[in-house]
Amino acid sequence: MAVNRELLESTVNVIRQSLQADGGDLALIDVNDEGVVTLEMQGACAGCPLAAYDMSEGIERILIEHVPGVTRVQPAI
Repeated sequence: MAVNRELLESTVNVIRQSLQADGGDLALIDVNDEGVVTLEMQGACAGCPLAAYDMSEGIERILIEHVPGVTRVQPAI
């Protein structure tokens, strides 16, 4: 199932608002045909020791739940 890019972007933008309130940010880098979403933590989130946890347990869960076709979230390298 192809991921609806517009729905993905709007969902990421909602998540970004929470991160921006704490001095961080989030950038959508890519989504592939298998539903793997690549995100980059920015600002205060980039160096935060909890960023990996936030991405796997928070952001990934939200995206899988709200955007059909998303299978996994990975950090940008």
